[in-house]
Amino acid sequence: MEGACPNFSLMTTETFDTIIIGGGLSGLYCAHLLAAANRSFMVLEARERLGGRILSPEHQGFHTDLGPSWYWPAIQPRMVRLIQTLGLRGYPQFETGLGRFQSFTGDVRTVQGYATQPASWRLCGGMHALVESLGKTIPGNAIRLNHPVCEIEKHPSGAQVSVGDLEAEPRPRFHARHVILALPPRLAAATILFTPELSHHLTQAMLKIGTWMAGQAKFYAVYESPFWRQAGLSGQAFSERGPLGEIHDGSSPESNPCGLTGFVGIPAVQRSRKEQLTKAILQQLALLFGDPASRPAAFFYQDWATERFTATPYDQPPMHQHPHYRPPADKAAIWDGTVLFAGTETASEQGGYLEGALVTAEQAIERLQA
Repeated sequence: MEGACPNFSLMTTETFDTIIIGGGLSGLYCAHLLAAANRSFMVLEARERLGGRILSPEHQGFHTDLGPSWYWPAIQPRMVRLIQTLGLRGYPQFETGLGRFQSFTGDVRTVQGYATQPASWRLCGGMHALVESLGKTIPGNAIRLNHPVCEIEKHPSGAQVSVGDLEAEPRPRFHARHVILALPPRLAAATILFTPELSHHLTQAMLKIGTWMAGQAKFYAVYESPFWRQAGLSGQAFSERGPLGEIHDGSSPESNPCGLTGFVGIPAVQRSRKEQLTKAILQQLALLFGDPASRPAAFFYQDWATERFTATPYDQPPMHQHPHYRPPADKAAIWDGTVLFAGTETASEQGGYLEGALVTAEQAIERLQA
């Protein structure tokens, strides 16, 4: 795997059967399937790491989740199958005990806890374990980090993909018979030049598909003991006041290390002062769960709205409900099948979830092999 910043001036056009743009779950699963079929491919990832919106900072061997946190075994067979195939292990979300609710005025009361239906599960090692395990099934020389794609140009024999600054020369270029767009359609439409340009209808359809979690911010507070459980609380809390809107127990299955995690409930435009926001979050946690909550052993925070390889200016307003995802303009591919859509926002089944990322990856690879 190439993690260092490349010397673009030394690069020439490289040719592959398939180029996968994006090293999140969908892109990595595409690569995993192509590697198993012994196909020629290259993954181009803009970031210096793999995983996309899967991000699991580590504290003393415990991996937190600042991106996707759950999967649902009862309704997500692909996730279950992949976890088993990779030799990983999941565990049910802890939900035993009472919950806490904070009204708009700031008043806090204890409420009846509830169990999510269907049951939500977490992954041992965090969702990063999926990324790490999939990465081991992909040849190291088939992944290029720090390779943001700036242009895709249609050629008679496929497509040429350019990396780097659109205005800079020389740029590394890659040629392939097929290109898989394993990134959010809105991000692709906003950051990649398509030559010839896409139709106005398709471009607008891509821009209208909101990127899941792109406007969200999450926190993870790690503690030495689950003191809230000892007080009969589940770790669940909801607030109309903020700054946190939703909180859950984020502990390991052995409950040590343990943690509280959840979502910031204020819009992206109000989250610019990280230090003040962190202080307000810890004060709110103390109000909900007691003074020990204000003194975590480690605290992690991720604002996805500030990530240029996740969010665009269109993603700053918060989503108030889960979108109904589907392929943009009902197109699974463009340019006579040269460029194929993948990524969870293009899934008509389980869109926005990790399962949706696997669905679209399987569909893209099936079209390549048809």
